[in-house]
Amino acid sequence: QVPLVESGGGLVQAGGSLRLSCVVSGRTFAFPAMGWFRQVPGKEREFVAGISWSGSTTYYGDSVKGRFTISRDNAKNTVVLQMNSLKPEDTGTYHCAGRRKSTASMEKSEYDYWGQGTQVTVSS
Repeated sequence: QVPLVESGGGLVQAGGSLRLSCVVSGRTFAFPAMGWFRQVPGKEREFVAGISWSGSTTYYGDSVKGRFTISRDNAKNTVVLQMNSLKPEDTGTYHCAGRRKSTASMEKSEYDYWGQGTQVTVSS
């Protein structure tokens, strides 16, 4: 199986920024479309952002629009989530997800593989 490895999480004050990375290791991009989801204990995993294989199509959850940006570098098998103007409610475990189709999706059930996650904590 091809692992997805996230990095870049941490503790930041409200209003600050973090940059999350997801590397698909083992072989050339096995999952054309990629996404980021976040989860807090006791809640459903929430869609954050998604990107198509070409990068030309991106989707964002309503709560992060205008603050987060998803991008990818296919030559490096990497997807990046730039998070600005962070709020305490952005706290959670952020998971990278891969989809075997080239079109992005906001539905977690349409993703085929998940990373272990990286913790983001935003203090007020």
